[in-house]
Amino acid sequence: MPDLRAIVLDCTLKKSPTPSSSMLLAQQVLDALGTHGVPGDIVRIVDHDVRFGVTNDEGDGDAWPQIRERLLAADIVVISTPIWMGQPSSVCKMVLERLDAELGEADDDGHYPTTGKVAAVAVVGNEDGAHHTVAECLQALNDVGFTIPANASTYWVGEAMQDTDFNDLDETPEATDGTTRTLAAYAVHLAGLLRSAVYPPAP
Repeated sequence: MPDLRAIVLDCTLKKSPTPSSSMLLAQQVLDALGTHGVPGDIVRIVDHDVRFGVTNDEGDGDAWPQIRERLLAADIVVISTPIWMGQPSSVCKMVLERLDAELGEADDDGHYPTTGKVAAVAVVGNEDGAHHTVAECLQALNDVGFTIPANASTYWVGEAMQDTDFNDLDETPEATDGTTRTLAAYAVHLAGLLRSAVYPPAP
């Protein structure tokens, strides 16, 4: 297995050091990847001055170019987002919009900078919407060049219309823990294959 690296983009609305359920699940995903020998780190987007836009650099101190550099150095990219009103967070949508710029960066083979990289999604919420949020994110990530493995998501949602959050639990439910471990195993497997067998030129 070639040396691989991961990055998790946490799209919580809460700045550090405020506890965040999506940050907790992001760390669990990173820990699970680590059991396969894949190191990485987490970027809590709201801790950085990332601007709204659809280019790689919106200027005037935009922090996205530095985050993008770290993202492009990774083989596995995970988006971790809370659910708000049944949707991915506004921060998550901003990140996806910034990734749209990769469509204008194709090389001579028609490959985007994200081609050959694996993407996955982690979602938390105390309301319905996990599958919808995963679907929105994975479709967008695939659109901009990422490859999606089997079982490319993990999530936890609490009982509807109550205020218990993921980071309020005494322990992670086995269903979520097992799904997180599966996500990690399959993402690492696919990333290794793509490292050794790159995509052919686009027609």
